[in-house]
Amino acid sequence: MKLNRRQLTRRQWLGGMFALCGAAILPSRLFAATTTAFKATDTKAVFQDLFGDLPIEESDAVHLRTPNIAENGAVVPVSVSTDIAGVESISLIIDENPNPLSASFNLTADIVADISFRVKIGKSSTVRAMVKTSDKVYMATREVKVTIGGCGG
Repeated sequence: MKLNRRQLTRRQWLGGMFALCGAAILPSRLFAATTTAFKATDTKAVFQDLFGDLPIEESDAVHLRTPNIAENGAVVPVSVSTDIAGVESISLIIDENPNPLSASFNLTADIVADISFRVKIGKSSTVRAMVKTSDKVYMATREVKVTIGGCGG
């Protein structure tokens, strides 16, 4: 199908309007539940805000994949996955970052709990993947060494 200039302009305008409306509304809805946790400056405050009094236990069922050594701390690849039933959220906490909560994803029952993304790690730190269910929080930890230009840190 060949589009003339007028149709293309109308479609671009409509697409832009939808994107603009979504950009104005969506972020406030996405971060509304965890605003305090993202602003927290210590790990204990993040745990309390996200998980309350739920018990936290280390688990081999949570698979956290990060490089052992990150040559560029600005773009560190991270993957978190699990086969645990009833996952409500997956969060990534980096202890030594100024704001330890780096990412938090709320999941529905229809979503596979397998997420990959990139984060910034300011300096060598413990990285924690937290998988929340209705009655417990499961955790996996890794130490990531951040080097400067691949030789230090």
